[in-house]
Amino acid sequence: MDHWTAAALLERAAPLHKLAEQKGGSAGETLQKFPRHSAILSCRCADGEAEIHENFADLFYILDGCTTLITGGKIVGSTSIGPGEIRGTAIEGGARQELRAGDVAHVPAGLAHQMLVAKETKLTSLVVKVQES
Repeated sequence: MDHWTAAALLERAAPLHKLAEQKGGSAGETLQKFPRHSAILSCRCADGEAEIHENFADLFYILDGCTTLITGGKIVGSTSIGPGEIRGTAIEGGARQELRAGDVAHVPAGLAHQMLVAKETKLTSLVVKVQES
C-alpha cells in the first residue's frame, strides 16, 4: 500500500518548484508506477504544452495553487513525440475550467488538454496517469 499525505507531498514539491523555475516552467517526480497507472507529483510555474495522450487518461488533484485547464478543441502546431503522444503550442476552441486547491479533474484518453498557469503563480498537483487501452 502507498500513502502520501498532502503535507508530505507539498514538502516534497518545494525542490521541484525550484527546479521548475530553472528548467522551463515544470518539473515532476514519479512517486510510484503500478501495472496500469502511475502517480506523479507535478509542479508548474508556467503554461504547459497542449497535449493528447491516446492511451492514457489524466486525473489531476490540485494540491496548491490554481490553473486554467483547457480541454477539447484542436491542438495548434501538433506534432507526434512518440507512440500515442501528441504535443503542440496551444489549443484552439477548447473549453476552459478554473481549478483550485482541492479540485479534481479527469481528462480521458484522446482528449486535447493544456494547463495554463498565471504569472507569479505556482501549481502543485498529483497526477494519476491511467492506461485506458
